[in-house]
Formats: sequence, structure tokens, C-alpha cells
Amino acid sequence: MFDWRWDFTIEILPRLLEATGNTLIAAGLGYLIALVLGLVFALAQRTPYRLLTFAVRESIEFIRSTPLVLQIFFVFYVGPQFGIRLSPWTSGMIAIGLHYASYLSEVYRAGLDSVPKGQWEACTALNLSVRRTYTKIVIPQAIPTVIPGFGNYLVGIFKDTPMLSVIGVTELFHAATSIGAETYRFLEPFTLVGAIFLAISLPAAMLIRRFEDWIRASLGMTKLHAKD
Repeated sequence: MFDWRWDFTIEILPRLLEATGNTLIAAGLGYLIALVLGLVFALAQRTPYRLLTFAVRESIEFIRSTPLVLQIFFVFYVGPQFGIRLSPWTSGMIAIGLHYASYLSEVYRAGLDSVPKGQWEACTALNLSVRRTYTKIVIPQAIPTVIPGFGNYLVGIFKDTPMLSVIGVTELFHAATSIGAETYRFLEPFTLVGAIFLAISLPAAMLIRRFEDWIRASLGMTKLHAKD
């Protein structure tokens, strides 16, 4: 029988909202790490050093082929055996950052490959340095291509933060589980968790699409969608 208690819902809501802040921080920090490392991984595969390219590519494939939860366990529990002791928060951020960096590196690669070959040849003809070629010519043209992938993985990281509960990070899912264990009521906390994830994920996806449209429009690539 459906037995929803509104008094209990109001009582636990502040605790879940506090945990929501932790979840957003975890997703944001993990995403920033993934953005930076993803670009490093992508550029490392475009060097003339074949050994470096091979090592980075195989590392990316290894990370992408193993579950995120296993990587979280590995960083937190196996690291101390090698003298690397990290807090649950730090371990979680490193694991999420590395995991999604391997995916974002492919997004970066696709964006860089989308730049016409003539642009590269023109930069070579003008004797531009590698740094100026990427920062002034190539990366600005690749941005509209990579934004959809960036947005998808941002939402993906947010939805994967519950995995951090396995090492004791007090994020949204961990808080709901704790409330259920303390009160023996799971209906309200887990329903609220689902509602909070939807309330954040859906508007975020819409904003990302709007941002993509704005970028394309500012570059003269397309028009903004008509307003509803």
C-alpha cells in the first residue's frame, strides 16, 4: 500500500538538499579534471612520438573498458598499498576525472579532426608555432563540434556521482541510504533523490543545447531555435 508521509518528507528534505550541494561539487570538480586531462590525452595522441601516442591510447582504452566503480575502489583501497593514501573525496574526484577524461579525449579528437586540413596547411605555410596553431586557429573552430559531447558527459558525471557512496562520500544517494537505514523508510528519500536528479539534469540539458545554439549562432554557423 502506498504510504507517503509528508511530515517525514519535510523533515528529511534539508538533509538531502545539503547532500545535493556535495553532489554538485563532486560533479563540478570531476568535470573540470576531465576537461583538462581529456585535452591533454587528446593532444598527447597527436605528437610525433609513437611510443607516447601508443601509451596514451592504450591507457584510454583500458580506462574506458573498466567500470567506474572498480576504478573508484582501486584508487581508494589499492592506492594505500603503494603508499598513496587519499581521502574519499580526493579518490572519488581522481577516479571520476580520469574515467571521463578518457571519453572527453575522444570528443576533443573528433573536434580537432573536424577542422579542415587546409587550415593546418595554412598554419604551416605561415610558420605559426604549434601553440598558436592550436590556440588561435584550430581549437576555436573545433569548439562548436565538441560542445554537444561536453554537455552529455557533464550530465553523465552528475548521474554517476552516486557511485562515490561506495567509499563513503556523503553525496545525495549516500544521504538517502543513510536516512533509510536510520528510519527504515526508503520510499520518501529515494523518491526525492530521483526528483532532485531530474530537476537538475533536465534543465541542465536544455541549457547546454541553448549554449550550443548560441555558440553556433555567434560563429555564423546556424540560427538560434525559435523561442517557444
